[in-house]
Amino acid sequence: MMTFRCEIPARPTVQQDDDAVRITRWDFAPGSATGWHEHGWPYVVVMLVAGTLLVHDGAKVTAVPLAQGQSYTRVAGIKHDVMNGSDYPIAFVEIELKQPYDIAPNPGA
Repeated sequence: MMTFRCEIPARPTVQQDDDAVRITRWDFAPGSATGWHEHGWPYVVVMLVAGTLLVHDGAKVTAVPLAQGQSYTRVAGIKHDVMNGSDYPIAFVEIELKQPYDIAPNPGA
């Protein structure tokens, strides 16, 4: 299976991980990548910084330019690798929906 070659991996910071959701902030230096993976749950990605994601599906690479605050969803089970295609650092928040009906309200919000 093909994947991106990079010297610096993207840096994940798990912000919440419970029975209902896993929320991870991903920080990417220019040219860094997540590595080949797939998600066990559907998920939402919200861009914190505008930039271009290069998404490798094992056969082809697709450039996906996204604005700050823009979001998208994906279903579970799609194998892929994501690289920062911008020439500056970017970041996004990834929200994996393990049990969407079990999400508890946040009393601090």
